[in-house]
Amino acid sequence: MRLQVRWARHLDEVRQAQRLRYQIFAEEMGAVLQTPVAGHDIDVFDDFCEHLMVCDEEQNKVIGTYRLLTPAQAQRAGGLYSDQEFDLSPINAWRAQMVELGRSCVHAEHRQGGVILALWGALAEFMQRNRLEAMVGCASIPMQYPGLAHGEGPARIWQQLRQSHLAEPELQVRPRVALPEELAHISNVSADALKVEPPALIQGYLRAGAKVLGAPAWDSDFNTADLPIMMRMQDLPSRYRRLFGRMKA
Repeated sequence: MRLQVRWARHLDEVRQAQRLRYQIFAEEMGAVLQTPVAGHDIDVFDDFCEHLMVCDEEQNKVIGTYRLLTPAQAQRAGGLYSDQEFDLSPINAWRAQMVELGRSCVHAEHRQGGVILALWGALAEFMQRNRLEAMVGCASIPMQYPGLAHGEGPARIWQQLRQSHLAEPELQVRPRVALPEELAHISNVSADALKVEPPALIQGYLRAGAKVLGAPAWDSDFNTADLPIMMRMQDLPSRYRRLFGRMKA
C-alpha cells in the first residue's frame, strides 16, 4: 500500500474526507448527523477549515483525515467548534497561537498502520510553517463501553486522567453540557477499580505531552464524551520535538 498525504485542494476532495467521516461517525459509531448531503458528515465549520487527508494511492481513496481551524479562520467562523462544547475563556490568551484539530478518523482497515503517523507528520509541518504554539480540540470517548453502564467508561477515564494529566488550574475549562448526574458516584470509586483504557488517539496525545483541560462534555448527537485537550509545543517530550522541529525549550 502506498500512502499519500495531502491537503484538500477543492470541494471534491473535501467531500471525500466528509464521506469517510460519515462512514466512521454515523455508520460505525452510530452518531446522529444533521447533514445537507446524504452520506457525508458536514457542518458549518468545514468551509473555514483546512482538510488534511491520507490517501491509499492503489485504491484511490481517503483512509484518514483531520480538519484544522487556524486562528484567522476561527475569527471568521465566529469561534472554535470547541466553543460550542466548553467555556474556553481560560485559554483566550492562546487563541492567536493555536490551531483547533477536529473530526479525526482513520478507516477501520488501516488503524494498525502508519496512517496516524502520516497525519501527525503533516501536522508537525503545518505547525512549523504557521508558527503556531499549541493545538486544541475535543477528543471523543464512546459513551458505551462493554460491560459498563452508559457513560461509565468516559466517567472512569476522566477520573483517571484528572489525577495524571490535568492542566494547571488557570487553563481549566468547563463543559456546557456535563456528563449525566447519575455518573457522579464514579469519583468515589477506588483508583484500581477505575481503570478503563482511553481510546488510542487520546493515548497518543498524552504521550506527546497533551493536557486535559477539564471534565468532558456530553455530545448527545455523537453519543460521545468529549475531553478538552490542549497540546502545547513547549510541553512536547524530546522524542517528539524532532518530529515537530522548531520547539521552545
